Amino acid sequence: MTEVARKLQSGFSRRSFLQAGAAVGGGLMIGWYLPASGAADATPFAPNAFIRIDRKGMVTVISPKIEMGEGTYTSLPMLVAEELDVDMSNVLVDPSPPSDKLYGDPFQGGRQITGGSTAIRAFYLPLRKAGAAARQMLIAAAARSWKVEPSTLTTEAGVVVHSATGRRKSYGDLVDAAARLTVPKKVQLKDPSDFRIIGTPVKRLDAAGKVSGAALFGIDVKVPGMKIGTVAASPVFGGTVASYDEAAAMKIQGVRQVVKLENAVAVIADHYWAARQGLEAVAVRFDDGPNGAVNTADIVAAMAKASEQKGAVAERKGDAAAAFEKASTKVEAIYEAPFLAHATMEPINCTVHIKPDGCDIWVGTQVPTMAQVEVSKVLGLAPERVAIHNHLLGGGFGRRLEVDFIVQAALIGKQVNQPVKVVWSREEDIQHDVYRPYYYDRISAGLDGSGLPVAWNHRIVGPSILARWFPRFFKNGIDPNAVTGAIDLPYAIPNVTIEFVRHEPRGIPTGFWRGVGPTHNIYVVESFIDELAAAAKKDPFEYRRALLKNNPRALAVLERAAAKAGWGTRLESRKGRGISVQHEMGTYLCEVAEVSVADDGRVRIDRVVCSCDCGVVVNPDTVAAQLESAIIFGLTAVLYGEITLKNGRVEQSNFNDYQMLRIDQTPIIDIDLVPSGAPPGGIGEPGTCSLAPAVLNAIFAATGVRLHKLPIQAALLKTD
Repeated sequence: MTEVARKLQSGFSRRSFLQAGAAVGGGLMIGWYLPASGAADATPFAPNAFIRIDRKGMVTVISPKIEMGEGTYTSLPMLVAEELDVDMSNVLVDPSPPSDKLYGDPFQGGRQITGGSTAIRAFYLPLRKAGAAARQMLIAAAARSWKVEPSTLTTEAGVVVHSATGRRKSYGDLVDAAARLTVPKKVQLKDPSDFRIIGTPVKRLDAAGKVSGAALFGIDVKVPGMKIGTVAASPVFGGTVASYDEAAAMKIQGVRQVVKLENAVAVIADHYWAARQGLEAVAVRFDDGPNGAVNTADIVAAMAKASEQKGAVAERKGDAAAAFEKASTKVEAIYEAPFLAHATMEPINCTVHIKPDGCDIWVGTQVPTMAQVEVSKVLGLAPERVAIHNHLLGGGFGRRLEVDFIVQAALIGKQVNQPVKVVWSREEDIQHDVYRPYYYDRISAGLDGSGLPVAWNHRIVGPSILARWFPRFFKNGIDPNAVTGAIDLPYAIPNVTIEFVRHEPRGIPTGFWRGVGPTHNIYVVESFIDELAAAAKKDPFEYRRALLKNNPRALAVLERAAAKAGWGTRLESRKGRGISVQHEMGTYLCEVAEVSVADDGRVRIDRVVCSCDCGVVVNPDTVAAQLESAIIFGLTAVLYGEITLKNGRVEQSNFNDYQMLRIDQTPIIDIDLVPSGAPPGGIGEPGTCSLAPAVLNAIFAATGVRLHKLPIQAALLKTD
């Protein structure tokens, strides 16, 4: 059950959270809000920044993470409900207001960000502690009322019970008294053996609203007096508006205004169709600027040249150069990974209303505080004057980590004397994304007499996203995101050198994409491990098994996935299995892909088996769904994903030429969750990272063709 839409539309509770403070302990943040004594409102008990309980006993969980399809609005409330001892049927969910202080993620530099597969990792303990603190206060309130020791009381399903006398009080009856108590500094958490919610399959709280259409995404926002705008920005990044025909646009029925920005023109109308027609009529022309001659081939050639230079050392273990010289066998390869768009199902949109005393923003964003700050800058307002009303996200994948479209909407809204919803066309979205970077990798290894690696060299060439996003984390020429998945390999290799060469592509912006750095590095590492196995004339599974003998969790997922996939059993001609293993975002994962390659080169993915050890599993249904989603997302990229530039322009424009995996192309997917008592790992992205190497390794097993470039149709193979 969710009241996100209702609460957002009413502008709920911003004022109360301005009174909030933060307490940090043990590296885990819990924000505490103490309401004024005797405060009388609909939710009198708000013991901390994450929980409110009203007089009917309904619990509202303020989610520090935003729901974009990953199940956050179910799994995070489960943590609270477990320790608070309430049924999930009595739980509502609201998004958190902008506040790094209260809702900052320690895995994200203390910023309020939804991304990086950190929701459970970051808030597993803070939300449990928040629930336990509220429960402890409710018990104390009942104990005072009955004049008994708190230790004699228990709770069950939102009720405090005194078993000795049979007395019972619901949480709703206790909230006023509990609100007058001091929040405890220390709380006792449940032993995992006593969990009754964590670890069970709980139905998604946001599902009913999405099925019925009641759930509100950013694009669904309706504000009184609102107009609709759509935009045409320069097709070349860095270009500017040269001319446009405002009079022609104003002749279209329903068009109310034309707004010019430095690099774009927007048409404002009564409805979207009129705005689109007006945009066509406005006939905007652009000055391409300095990037009008940039082509993908130019970018790749520059990266290839950069790869010949030594880079900043991200990891050095042993003496790889010396070991390489003494190796019995030497293997070298170059791998390339293309630019990728996000192509979220919900088009990019943002609604703004700028008033003399402030600004309201209705949007789905992964970065509410960043959006608030950046809008305040361009409008010349104090950040607290910018109200961010966050909504469900119809897909994010990293695209809504960016605020370019929010700032653009604010600049447009600054020239419109009423609320305006700015909606991008699909073409505008695909051609003005912030793309997953192109990467160019040189990798080599030296093998000993038994075929095992004794030297490993990996040089990564690509841009630094963190230099723009988190400048303080870009140190000594190293972008930690760019090398994640390449350093700290799970394999026992004695001599390793990992280098990073920062190379910013000209004329195209780059940013995070689902799986971040590992989507490229796992592809390179696990494809190359297969090359080493082939050079050593060893089975790829057994080869990895030997290298993982000192890594029991990685070895376990490898062996389980191989067994479930039937590794070693015979396949028909031109069918093959490929395997890959990884440890990223706190999660150990192995995927086996089974593919068929037709005589004419068409590739079909028949089956994917995924064994996953992500530590404590909060909601197994959500974990399985996330892995399935990540696999499909990864397969789309392996088969089709590629953004190319010609004369400074992105050539792809819609789903006809930036293709998604179709339902009839989706393979059988088998998910295997490994029981584990380890701390929670991330789950939203790891399943994407291993897909490319598993598929490419399977193609090699089926055909003997070794691919080093994605997508696979770009490597002389056709896809169906």
